[in-house]
Amino acid sequence: MLPQIQPKLEIAPAGKPKKLLEQLKDVIRLKHYSYRTEQAYVDWVKRFILFHGKRHPKEMGANEAAHFLKHLAIQRKVSASTQNQAFNAILFLYKHVLKMDIGEIKNVPRAQRSQHLPAVLTISEVRAVLHSLKGHYRLMAEILYGSGLRLMELFRLRVKDIDFEKGILNVREGKGMKDRVTMLPLSAQQPLQQHLERVRMVHQNDLKNGFGRVHLPFALNQKYPNADREWGWQYVFPSLVLSKDPHTGEIRRHHLDESVLQKAVKAAVRMAGINKHVGVHTFRHSFATHLLESGSDIRTVQELLGHKHVQTTMIYTHVLNRPGISVKSPLDRL
Repeated sequence: MLPQIQPKLEIAPAGKPKKLLEQLKDVIRLKHYSYRTEQAYVDWVKRFILFHGKRHPKEMGANEAAHFLKHLAIQRKVSASTQNQAFNAILFLYKHVLKMDIGEIKNVPRAQRSQHLPAVLTISEVRAVLHSLKGHYRLMAEILYGSGLRLMELFRLRVKDIDFEKGILNVREGKGMKDRVTMLPLSAQQPLQQHLERVRMVHQNDLKNGFGRVHLPFALNQKYPNADREWGWQYVFPSLVLSKDPHTGEIRRHHLDESVLQKAVKAAVRMAGINKHVGVHTFRHSFATHLLESGSDIRTVQELLGHKHVQTTMIYTHVLNRPGISVKSPLDRL
């Protein structure tokens, strides 16, 4: 995930210490966590406090945390990833904000992880969905399928991350704050170059009107004051409108909101007459499955996807073993 601008921590006036949630935001920004993570952590800490009758976290500890996480798993029936996010938010609060060691949070029933195999499109189904998409929506979907990117990795691509000569995309600060390199499909290069020409015109017009700035990771805007106006740092898929940065209040052009592509893909799947449960992330699943199906080494696929453990990539071998994907019935061999 892309980290946010490092803020200057202001010293609160004597007698007016910052509220807990403001302290939490300050530390999150200091550690360069994304704005989405900031929103999620603040929300979970709020829920944790409200669940215990607005008691201050300093008055609570591991038992109260365990009780809250147990409630999420049993009463709320949240997913494993949701419970883990709440767990991480509470640990972050105590460790980095309150500087308290609350010990091990024990006896927490873990939310069950889904055992479902991911939905995967056949090559003909991918073709049908892509043909149902138009303009930059089709280009975005082609890159997702052709490069195996996660949705937010696509939207956070900068112009400088594209290497047309080598045919690669440099994914910066992906999941787990890791960089990686993946392929840029040859068939997507010309449409992408044409798209960037249009984006550059928008950027030049923004500059003429006194705008043209974009968010920079870490504190690069302090080290290089004009870098946020440079072409290389602009988003490949920018928003159609200018907006106010939630941290600094500056008017900038952010990247597109992911919901616009999600809606477009949903409509395209319906138009293509596909009855599978398909979302934007299905393109990534299909990318991995089709590479393995064509004989690519699983370690190579693991690196392209940015998986930390090969076991995560192994799920696609289970998809390949499902009847109808690549294993033929013996009847068809007669």
